[in-house]
This record gives sequence, C-alpha cells and structure tokens, in this order.
Amino acid sequence: MKARSQEYQQRLNKLKALRQKGVDPYPNDFKPDSTCALCVEKYGGLKAEELEGSTDRVSLGGRIMSLRKFGRASFAHIQDRTGRLQVYFKKDILGEGAWELFRECDIGDIIGVTGRPFRTRTGELTIEVDGLRLLAKGLNPLPEKWHGLRDVEARYRQRYVDLMVNPEVKDVFRKRTETIRFIREFLASRDFIEVETPMMQLIPGGAAAKPFITHHNALDTDLYLRIAPELYLKRLVIGGFERVFEINKNFRNEGISTQHNPEFTMLEFYQSYATYEDLMDLTEEMITALVERLHGTLKIEYQGQTLDFTPPWTRITVKDAILKYGDAGEEVFRDRQEALKVLKGLDPQAPDGLSHGKILVEIFEHVAEPRLIQPTFVTHYPIEVSPLSKRNAQDEGLADRFELMIMGKEIANAFSELNDPLDQRERFLEQAREREAGDEEAHRMDEDFIRALEYGMPPTAGEGIGIDRLVMILTNSPSIRDVILFPLLRAERQGQGG
Repeated sequence: MKARSQEYQQRLNKLKALRQKGVDPYPNDFKPDSTCALCVEKYGGLKAEELEGSTDRVSLGGRIMSLRKFGRASFAHIQDRTGRLQVYFKKDILGEGAWELFRECDIGDIIGVTGRPFRTRTGELTIEVDGLRLLAKGLNPLPEKWHGLRDVEARYRQRYVDLMVNPEVKDVFRKRTETIRFIREFLASRDFIEVETPMMQLIPGGAAAKPFITHHNALDTDLYLRIAPELYLKRLVIGGFERVFEINKNFRNEGISTQHNPEFTMLEFYQSYATYEDLMDLTEEMITALVERLHGTLKIEYQGQTLDFTPPWTRITVKDAILKYGDAGEEVFRDRQEALKVLKGLDPQAPDGLSHGKILVEIFEHVAEPRLIQPTFVTHYPIEVSPLSKRNAQDEGLADRFELMIMGKEIANAFSELNDPLDQRERFLEQAREREAGDEEAHRMDEDFIRALEYGMPPTAGEGIGIDRLVMILTNSPSIRDVILFPLLRAERQGQGG
C-alpha cells in the first residue's frame, strides 16, 4: 500500500478526535423523509416570500460535494441519489455542539440535515439547517479533476468515485436500467416468459467462442462458463415454452476492446411459429419504441453521427452488401479461389484454409460492415458460419439469418432455428472436424441437445441482442467499458491503491 496523503492523515485525525468526544462517525439511525429532487419538485416553484411564511421542515441525507466556510456561516451542496441541493449552516441556528461537529466535516462526508427551505439572495433554493448528523466520515478526499483524466482506467477501476463526481455517468447507467426494464416489459406484453438457464455448463455451446474453464471439486468435473444460453433455451422451447427469453451474463475468453468485454450481458429470446423475418419486424418495433422512450425522438446523436431509427430500416443481403461496397464481382460467390484472392488483397495475413463461406463473411466485414452506419438488417449469411440456423429454401448454401448493424457494430444476431436433428448432427460433426483442424471456437458435439431435438422442436426463430452494445448506442458512449459498471481490468499494481 502506498503512503497515505497528508489530507488522509488529517481526516483520520478528525475521525479519532470525534470518537474521543463520544461521537459515532458511522451511525445507522438517521431516516431522511425527503430527497433533493422531491424538495425541488415541492418548493422549486415557490417565491422567497412564500417559503418565508411556510412552517415546513425536511430531512435529507447526502454526500457533501462542495463546501464554502465563512466565519459563523457556511454553504454546502449535498448530493443524494436524485441530485444536488444547497444547504446553509449558521452557528446561531445550529447551536454550539452541532456547529463544532460541522467544523469537522469535509467534502466527501455523508451527513444528515434537518431544516426549512428558503431562497438565498441570489434566488437559489436552499435548506437552512437546524439539525446535523455525521453519517459517514470520508477518509479519502474526492478528486478535484476526475472526468478529464487521461488515464480513464482509473475511472473504470474506481467507478464509485466516477459515479459520485460525474452525474452524466450515473445517467448512463440509469438509461441502461431503463433499457433492460423496457425490454422485459415489451417481451412480457407479447406473452414471452423470462427464465434463467445454467451459467456453468458441461458443454459450452450456442456460439463460436472460446470459453472460460473451471473445475467442480465435488464432482471432479471440468465446467465451462457459458458462452451463450441458446441450447438450453431451445430445450425449453422443445419442452413447451413457445415464447421464452433470458437477460443474463455470457462469458467469452477473448480479447478486450472498445466493443468487447469478456463478461457481457445478452438478451436471447425464442418465438415458436415464427421466422427470422418476423424477428426483424419485432426487433425494429422494439428498438424504435425504446429509442422513443429514452429520447423522445427517433433521431439521436452517436459520436458526431446522427442516427435515424425511423422505420422501415434498410435490409440488405451479405452478397448485395459485398457487391455494393466492395470491388469484387459475381465470380467470388461461385469460385472459392477468386474469393480468397479478394480477401488476400484486403488482408494478406488471412489464413488459406478458410471455407468459401467464411471467406465471403471476412470480405463483408472488411468492405461493408464499417459503412453500415444507420440501422441495417444484413441477411442471408453463408450456411458454413451458421451451424445452428435453418437453410434457405431457395439456396441451401445460405442461412435464414440476419444481423442488425448500427454504426458498423453487430447489435443483434438472429435466425430461423434448425430443428432437423439429423441435419444438426451433421453440422456438429463438421464443427468437430474444424476443431480437430485447430479452430478452438468451433461448436462442440452436444448429444443431449440432439436427443432433445429428436423429440421435435416446433418451427422457431431466435435472436440474441448485445445489451452493452445497444446501450452504447443509446447513451452516446464510445467504449463498452463506459456502459459496464465494473469492466474487467488488469490486476492493480501493488502500491497503486488509495
């Protein structure tokens, strides 16, 4: 642990002195009857003379965020979960004992105050304090300059400080909560049932990703943190839950970037007797209503770009997107070698052994994906990269699948689900061959899931939406770490703590 600051030592000395005087610096018997926002709502519209004639008194609890001490009177701003409000301390009103307690208070301390609302000469709504309690003495001083830190990792690591001093950060997470609440209400109103499926799985499935491995001692068995809930949710569809969803964590042992965190939140939902096209309509309706709810408009700003969520959104196939945004011709869709030649021109390090379908997707991701700024449904992915989806009836080399792209980011992935157990077994076997060839992200064989499919799964469409990426768009946040309260970071170096 690094040496403590001089201010820390001063605060610690104050704490010891208070205890010697018999003052408990961490009591738990103060009950506020109001909040900063409620005070503003109730008294913010009243004039000074109206407040002067009022006998109302309120009690508030909050953190001291600013403090101006003058002789026998002082002003401060306290902050609670709803906002900030000015409070006024005067020795003649507080009395000797409470005034001496106030003199030991610092910015960052949590206090309880009781008093009457009034307006200062400058017109600011203020509470004239006649009762004071110290509720928690803060030993670490709040930073004077925090939001502009170049080392933004410090803000992520000490999110508790970030939330204290930056109201806009708190607003991001309020919008995140409102987003998840809205999605739950939207799906529940359409007869979807919310469930929870295992986080620890014997066989990680449902996505092409590298899992985290752990070990269960009592069973002496390796387990995997789930990379997706898909195969368990489909088991529930087979069991009769025809409309089902889950909002929960997935874990993928992959890199960290502005769009990736190893632990992330995913919405997955499945609807029987529906196709991927039905889910495009549902997704458009849900997100459009969500944007309207949060912003009151369908046009929002994201990192200097105006996004227009007004339906209908653009729909384009992978093939048409490559032809529109790239230099490739029709021959790349017929000839694997031609496709590989185009990919090598875009990425000389691309592996030679990729399947034709994977080559086409790589080309798409290079030439088209970054240019899909407005909400866009990209459809008809190659079947080789869609091992759990139904084949297209007109072209069996394609999947009945879409991804939703916004700002060049994949926000959602959906498809008409493969419910043919024989076809599913063959695709798992093909994935197993790819694993043996060195693809660590290829799907594993799951015999129990095949057995479940053999009982019959109704025609179904399913979708996953990345909650973190969606919230990034909705809150104008440039990094996924801005919308995760405690993103994964490297271990803190010894001596770096406060």
